[in-house]
Amino acid sequence: MAEIYIYWFSTALLSLLYLTSAAIYIVKRRWVEQTILGFGYPDYLVPILIVVKLLAVAALLSRVSVGLSDLAYAGMLYHLLLSALAHVGVRKPAAALPALVGLTLLSTSFLTQNAARQTLSPYAQAWAAHQITLAEWR
Repeated sequence: MAEIYIYWFSTALLSLLYLTSAAIYIVKRRWVEQTILGFGYPDYLVPILIVVKLLAVAALLSRVSVGLSDLAYAGMLYHLLLSALAHVGVRKPAAALPALVGLTLLSTSFLTQNAARQTLSPYAQAWAAHQITLAEWR
């Protein structure tokens, strides 16, 4: 039962992080474009990132398809990793904190999703089985 609450809490906070980020990208678009240019990325990524962030949240919360939901988790993982590395790369490691918080929330949500959903993710099951195998091995 606790896993269900942990799943929904982490998923809600992760979704809030992504929705807030998308809203900032819309409201402060010029500032975001300048920041992305400072990382060495083209500014045309801003509208793409807005759409992708909104679609990722929709895929996680609606869970229309388990495969689509798992794809959203994978996309979020890459996005958050690249975001953290981009901040570190321009010598602003403190600015990577939201991405690190997002990675923590993402991991928690992914690992507890099967406790809260009727249709199980085979990837989360495999990860859980792998963790049990490692724990037994030690």
